[in-house]
Amino acid sequence: MERILSNQNNRVKAWAKLATRKGRLEQRTYLLDGWHLVQDAISAKAKFHAIMATAEQMEVHLPDVPHGVPAFEISEEVARHIAGTNNPQGIFAEISLPQKTFDPSYVFDGQWLLLDKIQDPGNVGTLIRTADAAGFKGVILGEGTADAFAPKVVRAMQGSQFHLEVLQGDLNVWVDALIKNGLEVYGSQLNENAKSYLEVPAQSQFGLILGNEGQGMSDELAAKTSANLYIPLLGQAESLNVAVAGGILMFHLALGK
Repeated sequence: MERILSNQNNRVKAWAKLATRKGRLEQRTYLLDGWHLVQDAISAKAKFHAIMATAEQMEVHLPDVPHGVPAFEISEEVARHIAGTNNPQGIFAEISLPQKTFDPSYVFDGQWLLLDKIQDPGNVGTLIRTADAAGFKGVILGEGTADAFAPKVVRAMQGSQFHLEVLQGDLNVWVDALIKNGLEVYGSQLNENAKSYLEVPAQSQFGLILGNEGQGMSDELAAKTSANLYIPLLGQAESLNVAVAGGILMFHLALGK
């Protein structure tokens, strides 16, 4: 097993570049930080390119690493450099980006979350994780939405990318296809025709669009929806965080709660 102690090592430089979208697209891989995520990737039979861990973590987890995956022992300093944080968990994996293509015209069932220009990585990761918890089939990230495989999004997803479809696509194309195939599509824009989410019953197949933190979803998408929903607020707050609002809407539409 190769030991790597310097941040100037070429492998370390390549791993650090995975923090950027350009680096991920060039290498067609992304980084997992922490044994929980690595374990989920093993269970999902993801394609591994490398396992990197401090001596302490390597001793504990090396027996569980899939056979044939290159393993590298790294220093604490290198671990911090790769993670971009001061307190990394000390074990990482480099795995392939998903290669799936998904034609929305073939979607006739399931519950789908569509994210319109949601920019905060924590919100995007939390929404994907919540969609997973609510039993959704997939999440579609529209143009302008944070990259699903950026480090902050990956940490917030907590492995949910292995449990449901996480795709990028043109939301107009997706909405048109879902409607054509008989699915209701709900928006989250507050307008004069919007209705309380409590008026909509739970259902097994639909699309739900959530919009940008500051401007909401686009008017073009809102005009295509079956209904635009709002959450009645009981206190004096002007609005809800999009991830909180999304959680309420997802669980209500999926479970009636």
